[in-house]
Amino acid sequence: MINDRQLTRYVDESRPRFEALLGQAVEVPSISMDPARAAEMRRMAELAVHILTEFGADAQIVETGGYPIVSGGWTTGKTHPTVTIYNHIDVQPAQEPEWRQAPFAFKNEDGIYRGRGATDDKGPALSALFGARFAIEQGVPVNIRFLWELEEEIGSPHFAAGLKNRAAIPRPDSVIISDTIWIAKGRPAMPYGLRGLLGARLSLRTGSKDAHSGVTGGAARNPLAELMDVAHACADAKTGQVKIPGFYRDVVEPTKAELRSFLKSGFNVQRFKDAYGFHTLRTHDPAEVTRRIWAAPTFEIHGLTGGYHGPGVKTVVPGHGELKVSMRLVPNQTPEKVFALLKKYVAKLNPNVQVEREGMLHPFRGLFDGPYVEAVKRAAKAGFGKEPAFIREGGSIGAVVTMQKAWKVPILFLGLSLPEHGYHAPNEYFDWGQASGGMKAFAHYFAELAAMKRK
Repeated sequence: MINDRQLTRYVDESRPRFEALLGQAVEVPSISMDPARAAEMRRMAELAVHILTEFGADAQIVETGGYPIVSGGWTTGKTHPTVTIYNHIDVQPAQEPEWRQAPFAFKNEDGIYRGRGATDDKGPALSALFGARFAIEQGVPVNIRFLWELEEEIGSPHFAAGLKNRAAIPRPDSVIISDTIWIAKGRPAMPYGLRGLLGARLSLRTGSKDAHSGVTGGAARNPLAELMDVAHACADAKTGQVKIPGFYRDVVEPTKAELRSFLKSGFNVQRFKDAYGFHTLRTHDPAEVTRRIWAAPTFEIHGLTGGYHGPGVKTVVPGHGELKVSMRLVPNQTPEKVFALLKKYVAKLNPNVQVEREGMLHPFRGLFDGPYVEAVKRAAKAGFGKEPAFIREGGSIGAVVTMQKAWKVPILFLGLSLPEHGYHAPNEYFDWGQASGGMKAFAHYFAELAAMKRK
């Protein structure tokens, strides 16, 4: 149903427009976790509506009680299948000193698109939109809806409330998400599962202020040392093994078929190390690395605060300390149960430590085979010349589980980002090769859905 020669011409001719729109989107600092950016968040929503309506789609801002959702698309016929494309248009902060440019000043370096949000997730969102527009122009009998969220980077706290607006956000027959990362350039990867997430802050106050260690050391309790002791009791720093009693009880291990699929993906340990700047890893066995990053739970320490952080050594005993941690979760773990296990264990280790939850996302496991999976495979091959590997992804997308619970429809992934694009990292970028291939892949995917309906 898709004429590839016409599609290639359309994509080539669309490049200037794509680059202009991506530049506009990147230059809006839509940082959802920064309350000072509330006006920019509204401006991003309004720009998104403007972009969709410029493409001939209907579009509206859906209020949620937090930052809004932008909903829009085309309805071509009541009997046609309806697919919802999910992306997010909020971004991470960009305060890292390693930025080589102003993060919200878009740069186009001959098809390399630099700026915060370029790959996570504004570039992939626009790629899907261009692919959808071609399918609509060609008369593909499918209803295409867009959901562009503005709270993904803070755990989607109001997304469920937005989905209750059935008039603005109708229930689809399936969902496709473009917010995931390939294994490597030239190696398409489409996840069918995501890990969940539980964040927590462990705090301990042992004094009203910092004290001189020469005067008080030895008698004074040291909250940083005690928090480090708690951290050591929770996880083995060298192996990553979590030591919280009951932590692994509900874990569903990946099947042999899944593990074989992980290895067939072409995952390369050295490329993985190079992409993320690692000097060494806990293991260098490809099978074990993929199991650990895609299908195993974790306990990570993100920060220890308190005491003195300036140059040199200031000899104080801190009066207060805080440990920031998170746990990635897998099926069938639940963040509520894991938090209860953590809180109970910490209370046993050190009853003075306060444990506060900082957000939670449930794990997701979707389709590993079937007609929708085959449709994604064929679409990705049409766009990029190679079938994707079906893997799990180690990250979390809160909206996915929300949509699964609300709609109970197949949810698939057609991600476009590469490891080197720099999700959440300084000097983030996207590129025309991934954008143009994505446009073609999405156009073919809509045609595949229409063909499935006819069968």
